Amino acid sequence: MTQTPEPGTDGGAAARPALAATAAQTTAENPWPLRQLSVKVGEYVARMSPLWVEGEIVQLNRRPGSGLSFMTLRDIDVDMSFSVPVREHVLRALPVEPVPGARVVIHAKPTFWTKRGTLQLEADDIRPVGLGELLARLEQLKRVLAAEGLFAASRKRPLPFLPRVVGLICGRESAAERDVVVNARRRWPAVQFEIREVAVQGAKAVREVSAALRELDEREEVDVIIISRGGGSLEDLLPFSDEQLTRLVAGAHTPIVSAIGHEVDTPLIDLAADVRASTPTDAAKRVVPDIQAEIEQLDLGRTRLRSAIRARIEREQSALEAMRSRPVLENPSTILAGRADEIRSRISLARTLIGSRLDRAADEIDHLGRQVSALSPLATLERGYAVVQDADGTIIRDPAQPATGEALSVRVAGGRFGVERTAPAQPAPPAEPGPSVPEENR
Repeated sequence: MTQTPEPGTDGGAAARPALAATAAQTTAENPWPLRQLSVKVGEYVARMSPLWVEGEIVQLNRRPGSGLSFMTLRDIDVDMSFSVPVREHVLRALPVEPVPGARVVIHAKPTFWTKRGTLQLEADDIRPVGLGELLARLEQLKRVLAAEGLFAASRKRPLPFLPRVVGLICGRESAAERDVVVNARRRWPAVQFEIREVAVQGAKAVREVSAALRELDEREEVDVIIISRGGGSLEDLLPFSDEQLTRLVAGAHTPIVSAIGHEVDTPLIDLAADVRASTPTDAAKRVVPDIQAEIEQLDLGRTRLRSAIRARIEREQSALEAMRSRPVLENPSTILAGRADEIRSRISLARTLIGSRLDRAADEIDHLGRQVSALSPLATLERGYAVVQDADGTIIRDPAQPATGEALSVRVAGGRFGVERTAPAQPAPPAEPGPSVPEENR
């Protein structure tokens, strides 16, 4: 490695090592001095091509006689700014005088001041961003966000009937804050607020509103958040059409009420919020109920309830009186008397039917008795016939059957008696044979 003498020393003194050619070659033993870094950055920036950038004019310092003015250009969404030197003839070419707060597009060449280590933009052309162009950009962003579903009605959540705590994001000591708080407490005196005062215009608006929204959205006791701002021009309300803020509103867990500007103003967060209020006063009316109206509704409900109960009682009373006026309830013995008559009638009918049935059965028994009597061997004996049996009970059918002197039993209609067998007599003419008598009738 070659050695180079340090400035102010002769060649015999200790030499310092050669500087690294690139940043990657630097080491802790061989670092770049700041001037070397500044030179390298300047060389890199010098190779950059001119470009168009957009921003908001924060400050414009004119230096009469020098032909050069300095303008501070700030990013629209982020707190970042660049110094922009511009020639007077470029400013004079503008159709309107540039003022702080105006949005412009400049054509500039990035330059790096090595001694101060600062980057700036040397502008050679400035074009103001007109209202029509702003509206076109907002319309394009609106179409993109709508296509993603950020404005869909299905995503919107209903507001709570009576929130525990209302989060309010508004300007510092603004009329919008007074309108929301005063009208809300006039409607419901016990309502509680968590107020976050932020910038609602300019470069800090998006960042501060977003930070306040995140903070309130994370608090569990906050049931609804109002983002409020008074009226203003389109440029004043631009922070509330910022894409990042609009996405943050759409993705919040807490219901959001947007009350930006007046009825005719429609920033994009109005479309992403769950409820759009035309004014801060309207937001207060939407967030909390009117206690007087609620009391009136409660009284009306009580009146209707009393009327309904009274009418129901009257209907039931009328039905009860109608039932009590019926004969069966007016004189309960009536139904018993009717049933008693019916029972007596049925008992009489049963007795008649049973008597008739018994009479028929008696007649039938008498008839059958006469038939049995007519068919009984006793009837034959009544006509003078007799049945003769030996000692064994055998019926004698032949005179020669019993032996002489044998005891015989004779059965007649009047009873039984015994005889003795005598000698056979002369045969007599045959008599009419009598019917046989069953053994049980002997």
